[in-house]
Amino acid sequence: MTTTHFENRLTIDADPADVWALTENIERWPSITPTVTSVERIGTGPLTAGDTAVVHQPRQRPATWTITEIEAPHRFVWTRSLLGVTMIAGHHLTDTDDGCEQALTIDLDGRGARLLARLVGRAIATAIATENASFKRHAEASGHPAR
Repeated sequence: MTTTHFENRLTIDADPADVWALTENIERWPSITPTVTSVERIGTGPLTAGDTAVVHQPRQRPATWTITEIEAPHRFVWTRSLLGVTMIAGHHLTDTDDGCEQALTIDLDGRGARLLARLVGRAIATAIATENASFKRHAEASGHPAR
């Protein structure tokens, strides 16, 4: 199997708990970032591994994502399949002296991963950078600076 990795990291000057609250409230993402237009979560209550959601994004077909890992308040990973390739997307938060560092990642895994990366890699990189900047802007505007 072949894996292609995309990552965007930045420091957010906000209380890590506030950033995590944005991360886990997936239904609210459309009001935070232009990379998501709607999220239809299947289920209620706190997010847990195995939960699913249908995510609508600009210029894409709706996609069902399944949570594979969640370690509040630091890690949220979910997956979906696209043309035989598994997409693994993650939000990773690390506490820092200045708030937290957020790394958004997408891994493409499978036989068609390299081809898919060549076709949509630039769009993926742009999308996660936009999403990360949007989370940063929203968290920092919340009025709860880090420590």
